[in-house]
Amino acid sequence: MQKNIFETVVQNESIFLDRNIMSQHYTPNKLPFRESQIEEITTILGNTLQGKRADNLFIYGKVGTGKTVTVKYVLQQLEQFALQNNSSAETAYVNCRTHNSKYKVLLNALRKFHPDENFIGFSAAFVYEKLLEYANKSKKQMVLALDEVDKVKDVDELIYALSRGNDELEHGSISIIGISNNLLFKDRLDARTKSSLCEKEMVFSPYNAAELKAILEDRVAKAFKKGAVEESAINCAAAFAAQETGDARTAVMLLLRAGELTDKAGLGKVTDAEVKKAKSKVEEEIIFNMIKTLPSQQQLVLYAIASLTVNSKGVRRITGVQEEGVLFSGEIYDEYKRIAKSLEENVISSRWYRQYINELEIYGLILATQSGKGIRGSTRLIKLGFEAKKIKEVLEGEIFK
Repeated sequence: MQKNIFETVVQNESIFLDRNIMSQHYTPNKLPFRESQIEEITTILGNTLQGKRADNLFIYGKVGTGKTVTVKYVLQQLEQFALQNNSSAETAYVNCRTHNSKYKVLLNALRKFHPDENFIGFSAAFVYEKLLEYANKSKKQMVLALDEVDKVKDVDELIYALSRGNDELEHGSISIIGISNNLLFKDRLDARTKSSLCEKEMVFSPYNAAELKAILEDRVAKAFKKGAVEESAINCAAAFAAQETGDARTAVMLLLRAGELTDKAGLGKVTDAEVKKAKSKVEEEIIFNMIKTLPSQQQLVLYAIASLTVNSKGVRRITGVQEEGVLFSGEIYDEYKRIAKSLEENVISSRWYRQYINELEIYGLILATQSGKGIRGSTRLIKLGFEAKKIKEVLEGEIFK
């Protein structure tokens, strides 16, 4: 009888005890170095346990700083306490990267409160009214956590509607926790939305190397067999992540991929050598994940850069030197406008375009310099920091899905 191709995989000895603990979707029982944030969020949401509306809260910070896991942890604790004490608090978490419109957010939230009913096909107005009706009739103090809220296309309408919905309620309330990786997101909200959402604000700072090491040590103790990960490997992963972004996801992913490499080679122990081998693969994963979390307009700007880079020969200076992959800022803006119009998207102003370029440079996705000598006039020259074809493919999966 022919051997099944999966037999080798199942029979191989693994250094993992529970691989899922190294997943970005895992929520730890303890969140080290986020105690003060937990305390502050708990204080804000504590009003719901006393039958009062909690203030809206806007949380922002870079990817991997613990925003989502902290909010989920507090929401879980809130629901658990409310259930045990017959309190009026109730929560819903919505990933706005997946549910990226006002209608989709409202529909997804409503499913949490009406799990046995199907509201697909009903209008946004109907879904909104059902949400208010639930709060009013049940006298619930509802907390809606909107993760990656900047991905919602009509975010101003969504936030304003949810905030002002409280004016229509005789009983119960709706509070919002907005979470964003984009530090400048709130600056793009219109004045009425900003005043509604940003009653309280919180910034999550990146972790340092010592904090990342402690986080990794806690995960390793639960995810790997005893002695399967050398201390040098933990130090190496923490140092790499701290140098790049202070991103806990990067640090955890480095050890996960290093562990997979160790298993595949049958080595039995993760060393710093495996971490170094995993680094390039993880960097690419992190970059692609970052691209997927960018606001839609910023994705269009980056897509314009990637498309032009793939099809352009670059910039030729007066001296005759050809610089491959280099683009004029103006031609990128023209290409962006063409793409946005073809997709029937709003076209951002040149001022916002320059702001987006600055942010993409901060994220390390592009390099931007002044034209200098050899170029007629003064302009900015833009160059992608990563392979154009791969970035273009990733963005096409996001923009045209």
